[in-house]
Amino acid sequence: MDVGSLRKLLESVQGGEVNVDDAMQRLKMLPYEDLGFAKLDNHRHLRNGCPEVVFCQGKAIEHVVEIMKRLYAANGHVLGTRADKSVFEAVSAELPEAKYNPMARIISLGEPLRSEQEVAADEKYIMIACAGTADIPVAEEALVTAKALGSRVEKSYDVGVAGLHRLLDQKDMLLGANVVIAIAGMEGALASVVGGMVSRPVIAVPTSVGYGASFGGLAALLSMLNSCASGVSVVNIDNGFGAGYLAHMINGC
Repeated sequence: MDVGSLRKLLESVQGGEVNVDDAMQRLKMLPYEDLGFAKLDNHRHLRNGCPEVVFCQGKAIEHVVEIMKRLYAANGHVLGTRADKSVFEAVSAELPEAKYNPMARIISLGEPLRSEQEVAADEKYIMIACAGTADIPVAEEALVTAKALGSRVEKSYDVGVAGLHRLLDQKDMLLGANVVIAIAGMEGALASVVGGMVSRPVIAVPTSVGYGASFGGLAALLSMLNSCASGVSVVNIDNGFGAGYLAHMINGC
């Protein structure tokens, strides 16, 4: 239940259109619904502005399906992250309206939290820059997340520091962004370069892309944490979702 639907319910009670018992029935699943194997946070949309998101990796498929069904029914909108094709097929068998982005590995149900018209008219935007094409899955996870939450998102992929002219060609888009997500593996230098160019917050995302000494993204993580550019914050390795969510919060939609 979001702020708008709760306000509408309370106004209906105040106006005598809905009696107290019916209102209590609708509210009985707040603040959470206990499924035995999971406790669904139906109060999160009211607290944080976004419904609970389902991390699918490692969960039993039948649990993912039931969780997404309940959250969708309660909120009219839900995302499932780190979902492979088998999870999507099981969800879509129960919820045919489900959409799947295989690159981002995200299942989505319901419309974004803001309309396309509202987003298109918004001058504020998030800019996503990723260093190489191997980083695109993480970039797409960030992009799909931020768009679903209602932010305008622009992107430029394969603009790593090995060919700095490619990044500099995106200067106008970078400088105009309200927040930038910089995604890179290997040594993770992209975040420092972007941080030295822009006057807005930079969210650095280290990826697990690289040869052996990159240690599955640890080298990029440490490099980004030690950036000498001001205004750079860092999320966990491959955490496109976390970057997209945080960027949306900074964007203030």
